[in-house]
Amino acid sequence: MSESHEGTEVPGSTGIAGVDLRIGYHGTTVVHGASIRLRAGRVTALVGPNGSGKSTLLRALARLHRPNQGEVALVDGTSAFALSAKDFARRVTLLAQSRPTPSGVTVRDVVAYGRYPYRSRWRDGDPGGPRAIARAMEVTGLRDMAGRPVDELSGGEGQRVWLATCLAQDTGVLLLDEPTTFLDLRYQVEILDLIHDLAVDHGVAVGVVLHDLNQAAAVADQVVLLDAGHVRASGTPGEVLTDAHLSETYGIRVDVSTDPDTGHLIARPVGRHTHRVRELTADTP
Repeated sequence: MSESHEGTEVPGSTGIAGVDLRIGYHGTTVVHGASIRLRAGRVTALVGPNGSGKSTLLRALARLHRPNQGEVALVDGTSAFALSAKDFARRVTLLAQSRPTPSGVTVRDVVAYGRYPYRSRWRDGDPGGPRAIARAMEVTGLRDMAGRPVDELSGGEGQRVWLATCLAQDTGVLLLDEPTTFLDLRYQVEILDLIHDLAVDHGVAVGVVLHDLNQAAAVADQVVLLDAGHVRASGTPGEVLTDAHLSETYGIRVDVSTDPDTGHLIARPVGRHTHRVRELTADTP
């Protein structure tokens, strides 16, 4: 995984913000007055316990759930809900947790799905399509897999295909809901490195839901900590990922330290048997 960075917002690039959002399901409010801004060239990680509202807030930014209160707007002030579906999809894309795995469809064809917002009813009128598809596969390391069926790929390779599909959409805002779930360590690191590169090298505004606090500390410029639908803290990893914030939010003691080699924050939950793990580690030759 690349080291965390001080992202720089790219002038004129796309970003998105939700202001004072109250979001609910079936009469029950699950997000209470939350505000968040995703800036171009930066990674914003949403963290918090299960049921804290992370994915719901992300879905509201993706215009998949209309808030009962508040506003979602692009950085230029355009209301997200005022745009047509195609116009919005040209500016914001979401990589959701659950996606189908099409049978017998090649990698390149799946990546090409991302060009849907640019095509006319007759699937033409997209002169930038070939370039965007080729770039998306190059960035995600899929060029040599273009002709392979996606249903024959590993989980990590498949995740890269769907990420490439989002990149082919060529938007300025990329939203990812737990993109490292079910991946082994290698592919987790590769996905997080890609997220970092998209922000730093391509000026994308990235919003990502993560359960792993150490991954969030390593990849994010901004962290939003949610607790029971409320934003408990928002700021840099050092400002948000503190012993007090995390212990109060998760209901368990969490010790936060700094890795002397990388400078990244490390969050360690302390359970009844944590001392045993430390003893075993100390005894390892």
